[in-house]
Amino acid sequence: MSFASLSEFLAELQDRGELVRIAAPVDSALELAAITNRIARSWPGGGPAILFESVKNSTIPVLTNLLGSRRRLCHSLGVDDLNEVSANLDRRLQLEQPNGWLDSLKLVPGWGGLGKWTPKSVKTAACQQVVRLGRDVNLWDLPVPRSWPDELDPVITSGQIVVRNPMTGASLFCQSPLVVVNQTEVAWYDDKIEQTALVKQAQHSGQNVPVAISLGGDPVLTLSTVLADTIDARLFAGLLRGSALEVVRCRTNELDVPAGAEIVIEGYIDSANSTTVEPATIARGNGRYVTRVLPLIQVTAITQRANPVFPAMITAMPPSEESWISLAAVRMQLPIVKRLLPETVDIHQPFCGAGRNLLFVSIHKTSEYQARRVLHALWGMPSLGRMKIIVIVDADQNVQREEQVWFTVGTHACPSRDFIFSDGLARDDDYTPLSNSLASRVGIDATRKQNNERSHPWPQSMTTSDDIASRVDARWTEFGLEERSKREI
Repeated sequence: MSFASLSEFLAELQDRGELVRIAAPVDSALELAAITNRIARSWPGGGPAILFESVKNSTIPVLTNLLGSRRRLCHSLGVDDLNEVSANLDRRLQLEQPNGWLDSLKLVPGWGGLGKWTPKSVKTAACQQVVRLGRDVNLWDLPVPRSWPDELDPVITSGQIVVRNPMTGASLFCQSPLVVVNQTEVAWYDDKIEQTALVKQAQHSGQNVPVAISLGGDPVLTLSTVLADTIDARLFAGLLRGSALEVVRCRTNELDVPAGAEIVIEGYIDSANSTTVEPATIARGNGRYVTRVLPLIQVTAITQRANPVFPAMITAMPPSEESWISLAAVRMQLPIVKRLLPETVDIHQPFCGAGRNLLFVSIHKTSEYQARRVLHALWGMPSLGRMKIIVIVDADQNVQREEQVWFTVGTHACPSRDFIFSDGLARDDDYTPLSNSLASRVGIDATRKQNNERSHPWPQSMTTSDDIASRVDARWTEFGLEERSKREI
């Protein structure tokens, strides 16, 4: 399933009872975020998407919590369960190779050979119905929320960013916070090594870096940057949505943006004026602030639909919309992990890990100390290399059941033997490391120990025999427990 526009997706959410409209006037500074956070935390399953129709000092409505539930994530991807995403990708590409869709993308340089999934260029687009250039550019016209007291400036959180390296021509895709500094400048929170390296190259080369920021469009675009380190995000969006993404050329640079976007901000990083003068403060999903000097983007144009909606992802501690998106991201990364580590059964990032601190992994264990090899391989992956705590369990443990994983840690792991410490690159928003760049990580081997891994026989787990389990299943209705449980609920 694909959606030509955000309004098309919202119409379906309205029919499904998944959209709440707030007509009362709301202030984009702090108030809007507080309402969203209360709903996301207190309503079952993450709460509905929220459309603030009357935002003070703006004519543009603001949409929050768009993908803040499992149901809406599945609906945006056209599946009934998030586990179906990888199977859909295999089927759409009609693959024969055993390693699936990821290998097919690796084998094809650039766009060639992927046919109908390649982005399609169009000459006119809804995102350019209104065009503001030069002196008409004013970022304050956009209802950008300020979510937390120590954020002194509004922060764009749902922008799909594309940046082109002026020397190599390679494009970088990401979704990072953007601080609105003034009418014509935004500061870019470069939280990845690739982003930081690109800015440094611009400074050394003296060449400006073109940038485009799109907001809205098919909601699957929010998920398409998950594998952006490996695959062009626009191509991946086409695969996820089941049809090629239409793109249009920007008005002031040579970058392409989704034609169905609500709003597009065009600009460049000036190599001679590439960073903010004062450190900027932004909130992060771990519930803490980050304050530092950021790369500065000079805005050259703002284009939009005639009646746009401004999407905003309110940054907050879990549970939040970011938590649910991280859940979907893990399901999309599972095929990559399985390709590199075939013994992998499943992976899961609990909400309490804020999408960065905690990962559960189950494996088919066939040899001694296999969990250690898996652990270090995971830390070697770009997307998981800064994961602070990784827990490895056996294949028969369900990593989606967090209490079961921690029970297994308590019963299977000996701290002196099974807690494996390592150093790695620190996240920019991690305030615990001993130095600015080096962080401590720990892996926990909670698998059953074999041969030389143990000093005494490993005990058997208590399980009900198959014949008794079958007998109880067959007689369950006799006991009258089904009706009693229904009444009690």
